Amino acid sequence: MTHPHPTHRDQATDTGATYVFAVCRGTRAVSTADVSGLAGMPGGAAVRLLLSGPLTAVVQTVPAADFTDEVWQARLSDRQEIEAYARAHHDVVSAAAAHGPAVPLPLATLYHDDDRARRALDDEAHRFHSVLKRIAHHAEWGVKVYESEAPAAPEEGEPVPAGRAGSEAPAPGAGLAYLNRRRGVRKRREQALSVAESVDAELRALAAASRRLRTHGVVPGGDGRVHVLNATYLVAEQRTAELAALVRALGERTGTRIELTGPWVPYSFVGEG
Repeated sequence: MTHPHPTHRDQATDTGATYVFAVCRGTRAVSTADVSGLAGMPGGAAVRLLLSGPLTAVVQTVPAADFTDEVWQARLSDRQEIEAYARAHHDVVSAAAAHGPAVPLPLATLYHDDDRARRALDDEAHRFHSVLKRIAHHAEWGVKVYESEAPAAPEEGEPVPAGRAGSEAPAPGAGLAYLNRRRGVRKRREQALSVAESVDAELRALAAASRRLRTHGVVPGGDGRVHVLNATYLVAEQRTAELAALVRALGERTGTRIELTGPWVPYSFVGEG
């Protein structure tokens, strides 16, 4: 759910830098939360709270030399390592969100020191308050819709198979079978996309906000599933049971496999002011 690219990074390499995981309201529940037991980023000090007026940031002092552009770009090429950093970031964000609404910041958001981090909170206070108001008592839910893959059809432009020698006439009915197969695949895809649109429309009517994400085509693993909808929805906590019931009903009504995942910290809905 995070995007592994550096943002707000100062280039000091001889001191510690302030890594910011998330921004929360400065409520009593947040200000008394004990986050010191969280692991945070490798090599960093204890995770802690940084108060700035009505806002509180969840931060950690980390070696600045570990987050220079050069080091981070090298880290991006190591999938296992970058996934470990992303998990560490997400674990802290999730812990913060357990105490109230939390705005997750992008992976590798650093400031030279606490004072600069506080100034950034002050500068963007209006946006943070707006986002916190929008996501309070809401969670993010993912929905994927699949169609079962039809028997493989010839690629676009592929000729109808000829006889064994390549010059003989096709077997009787081969051309008709080819066309029927093509029509069947096309019709199956059109129906699946129509179902995906109707599912999305009904879920959007229930959600406070939604986003369509990129689909991935045929799902790896050889089970024949084809991905036709990948979307995420911001749903009020009191409508969670209604969401689950709607997804079940849509699956039964359409005969389509619909996958519901969550609840998640609403990463997809914090980029708007």
